[in-house]
Amino acid sequence: MWIYYFWGLNMSKYVYRNMVVGLAIGLCTGFSPAVFASDLSFGNAASNLGQIELSGWLRAKYQDKDYSDSDRQLKFDAAKITIKYDAKHLFGELEYRCYQSDTLCDLSTLVNANLGYKINENDRLTVGLQNMPFGVGRGWGSSWYGSSLDNAGLEDVHNLGINYQHQLFDNTHIDVAYFVRDGGHYAGSGGDSARYSANFVRTDETDAPTLKEKNMWLARIKQDIAVTAVPDLKLGVGGSYWYSDLDNKDNGETGHRKAWTVFGQLGYQNANATFSIGQNNVDNKSLITPDYSTVGSFDSVYNVANKANFYVADLNYQFKNIIDGYHLTPYVTYAIYDKDKSGFATSRRQIWGAQLDVKQLSFAAEYIVGKNDVFIGGNENSLVNGDSNGHSRLLNLLLIYNF
Repeated sequence: MWIYYFWGLNMSKYVYRNMVVGLAIGLCTGFSPAVFASDLSFGNAASNLGQIELSGWLRAKYQDKDYSDSDRQLKFDAAKITIKYDAKHLFGELEYRCYQSDTLCDLSTLVNANLGYKINENDRLTVGLQNMPFGVGRGWGSSWYGSSLDNAGLEDVHNLGINYQHQLFDNTHIDVAYFVRDGGHYAGSGGDSARYSANFVRTDETDAPTLKEKNMWLARIKQDIAVTAVPDLKLGVGGSYWYSDLDNKDNGETGHRKAWTVFGQLGYQNANATFSIGQNNVDNKSLITPDYSTVGSFDSVYNVANKANFYVADLNYQFKNIIDGYHLTPYVTYAIYDKDKSGFATSRRQIWGAQLDVKQLSFAAEYIVGKNDVFIGGNENSLVNGDSNGHSRLLNLLLIYNF
């Protein structure tokens, strides 16, 4: 099976670097779009043999921070390669990314590697490294940078497991999933934190215990609500629950995570809104740091409060064909991680952005304001007791080539 072949690949950052180095240089110095195919697909999805489709993007960035003198130069940022397989009875996906911090592709990581079976038109089973069915979808907002819930390990989490999907009625979608472990770490400078998803990681840098999350049980239901009197109006509601075991490697005890979220979606013509609320409740079985645990992602290690309520709101509007072939989407995302423990300051991140799309190119501008935010002017404890930096600001400008 092709999933095991991909899973066994050598994940060396040097191999992946050779794949994207020429493309990255072209993105930052100028290139002809004619070099790339606009539709890289082979085969027929309706056949038993199936179809393979290759897609992805190359991204350059310019950043200006009021809390740092670094950046302020256009440079290669990241690359994504996705291979999707679709056949009469089978489907699958491989997604791999590389990021640049100091040198090209100094972090390269597998995101998805899974294979699925179409039981019938209403039921599917997916096995492998995949997005966990927690929350409204893979991402809870429109921005490229992502919300602070991403950093807390609740949004856009990809782990190793099995997911059963069932369409109960035309408008009701159910996921029931079991994940045996996290998605693992890959090639980077951060050791166990060299990963895409924010997971509990091994570290000697904090007093928090080393946790290993396993036996993750998740369930999600999404209900679309048809409003026949207003055909342009789209409504949706849903909820999800996450329960897991947490092995405390320091004392041998087993704690648990209990998390839930409910969400709603509203769309009218080109306007869209998404709202999510929920709770994260982690018992790490630590006598030393019972109020926080250590998490890692993108070569960074930081602490996250174990108990908090969270809120995310996202609004966007699509202006299609403002000029022939040009599409503009402004958006705003606001996320709050409100910790339960007295004295732990609330973490907030708001993102004001817009994206312009023309053919295979996209230009995005994001103005990000963070408070007690680990990645926006904060420190490793910003998602616990907060920091003293007040509001920090980041201007994030992106140039993306999609293929």
